[in-house]
Amino acid sequence: MDLQSEIKKAIGAHGMWKGRLKTAIHTGKSEATVAVVCQDNQCEFGKWLYALDPKVKAEKHWQCVKGLHADFHKEAGSVLGLALAGKKAEAESALTDNSKFNAITMKLTMEMMAWASGK
Repeated sequence: MDLQSEIKKAIGAHGMWKGRLKTAIHTGKSEATVAVVCQDNQCEFGKWLYALDPKVKAEKHWQCVKGLHADFHKEAGSVLGLALAGKKAEAESALTDNSKFNAITMKLTMEMMAWASGK
């Protein structure tokens, strides 16, 4: 699959995490573990990202996306940890529009879009 297709697919997949986290907050359960969610090389996009050619990995966009992707997974794991610990109010607060999770998600999405467009 080409770069644009992989990135478009990844934007959608990572966008769905907010819904999964909300479900975990309300049910106190998740199919995913915090340990796995925190890792940026366990999702399909992360596996693809790390498997790219070293020339691509030397590019500014790759390096920025890699860092933001890792930050996204750490924050998603943190929110999931709160949800599974029954800390509903804290977990819900961690998903608001002004949250770190939302800021990282927006930055990651914008950087992936810029990379895909070649800007």
